[in-house]
Amino acid sequence: MKLIHNARIYTLDPSQPGRLSSLSRYSALVIDAHGQIVAIGGEELLESFPSAQRENLGGRVILPGLTDAHIHLMHYALGLQKVDVETSTKTEALRRVAERAAKTPPGQWILGHGWQQNDWDGEFPTAAELDAIAPDKPVYLTAKSLHAGWANSTALRMTGIGPGTPDPLNGKIVRDEKGQPNGILLESAMTLIEENLPQPTIDEVANAIESAQSILFQMGLTGAHDFDYRPCFMALQQLDAEKRLKLRVTKSIPLDLLNHAHGLGLRTGFGSDHLRIGSVKAFMDGALGPRTAAMFAPYLNEPANQGILNMDGEQLFEHGRQAADSGLSMTVHAIGDRAVHEVLEAFEQLRGYERTHGLPALRHRIEHVQIIHPADAARLGQLGIVASMQPIHAPSDMFAADRYWGERARLSYAWKTQLDAGAVLAFGSDAPVESPNPFWGLHAAVTRRRIDGTPGPEGWYPEQKLTLQQALEGFTIGAAYAAGLETRRGRLSIGFDADLIVLDKDPFACPVDEIYTLKPSATMIAGEWVWQT
Repeated sequence: MKLIHNARIYTLDPSQPGRLSSLSRYSALVIDAHGQIVAIGGEELLESFPSAQRENLGGRVILPGLTDAHIHLMHYALGLQKVDVETSTKTEALRRVAERAAKTPPGQWILGHGWQQNDWDGEFPTAAELDAIAPDKPVYLTAKSLHAGWANSTALRMTGIGPGTPDPLNGKIVRDEKGQPNGILLESAMTLIEENLPQPTIDEVANAIESAQSILFQMGLTGAHDFDYRPCFMALQQLDAEKRLKLRVTKSIPLDLLNHAHGLGLRTGFGSDHLRIGSVKAFMDGALGPRTAAMFAPYLNEPANQGILNMDGEQLFEHGRQAADSGLSMTVHAIGDRAVHEVLEAFEQLRGYERTHGLPALRHRIEHVQIIHPADAARLGQLGIVASMQPIHAPSDMFAADRYWGERARLSYAWKTQLDAGAVLAFGSDAPVESPNPFWGLHAAVTRRRIDGTPGPEGWYPEQKLTLQQALEGFTIGAAYAAGLETRRGRLSIGFDADLIVLDKDPFACPVDEIYTLKPSATMIAGEWVWQT
């Protein structure tokens, strides 16, 4: 049994005064051998539990462990090995690729991630630019959004992409004025290359995730909701079976495997303490970066472009009905206002189906909700739909949102609107699209500014800013609720898992601009320190 004391504990428990006030009453907590909290209070616990192993934290701050409610664990872990092309200039991105190309043996792929044409000149790059620095080695670089790919001519040739290759369903091969593929692949067209890439073994994926989880611990993350595919799930199961998985993972199921999950009778919540089944994940549209998010009205200055809608609400409802019959919740990627609307139409039908058939009202979610039509703004709260959003997207995307959505961007990344309408916020990063560092997300949520202070002291659409408490709850209480774990995780209370982090600086007492710089000095999961300075 452990007794941690001489700390300032923010429990985030609404039933306890120590949530944000009267902190002197909560300076100690006791953890049993099963990794659960059995007592929380003041220094009197030293007398109540005289035989407990004591740890004096010297007045440091304790918070509940943070959860990233939207991450791609395999992509993030493997991405740590790729060329980082998230740069402020295309010239620097090309320099980094050239540097890797010089070290890469002939015939081996050069892979990278992170480019964003909106941060360069606004125009998509081309294969010719990669050809100039790596003419005889295949190069493939995924965009920051993961909804576009940039390939050189060698990569296109090796994967059979030419002028006669048709656009796949819900995808586009961007071509030059002569009809030749120019190196940019949008949405499902990316699979034309990705299905031909060398695939890591499950052991390699497992080892990469194990290495990555130590980085996540150093950021203060104790949990994650993962949205990668079958190889990731297999690797996570292997890690869990070998007791190497310490992170608490809620694992989504791809929509194309719904029939298999339904046939097996899998249910949301099935699993172990460290790996549980989450929701069935569907994609309704694309993303803002490549301008494939499905919109009611065209993108500014692109009268023929309203994005790509993968299915309508009726089709999604049919998938949701099948999932609900098995006890599987649905979660749907929807970024554009048209896409969000179609998801809400489907979920409204699904709520009716659940009531009519005596089924539980499951924790259905919309991932991203990056822009919403004013008429739909209150519907997530009304329908009990979790708004799974990523605060760090706002400062990253704000200039692109203004450029392509104009005045509609007033309801972009509208966390406060969703909170006021009664929706539960579950916050994440969408890593590797953004950094999984939750303190960067917290900073974005309370300032709506970039680190350099742009667009100004008040932030971008400042009416959507959150308090630190509200933002923190998105990474704790809200994430736990979305996973159906609100009685075990997300706050520090008796009977809850002892998942917590220790900070040298109090985030509620420091200037908001310093939130970005905060780093835990220790991270605990199930009563065990998984990382300490």
